[in-house]
Amino acid sequence: MTRDGGKGREASHDNEILTIEEVARYLRLTPQTIYKWAQERRIPAAKLGKEWRFRKSFIDRWLDEQILRNKS
Repeated sequence: MTRDGGKGREASHDNEILTIEEVARYLRLTPQTIYKWAQERRIPAAKLGKEWRFRKSFIDRWLDEQILRNKS
């Protein structure tokens, strides 16, 4: 257990930064699809130099929004 009552791990997990390959694996899509969506701004991403990066918490929120949008 950490000093913060075991929450330290969870907080850092929310801020986890992912690569295109990691997002693709997480969403079970191809890296090419994630790359295209990032370029088109269809998925929340930041381009750092020549590399795309994704915050896991933003991907989770975006996925929830996609699911809710498709239900209505």
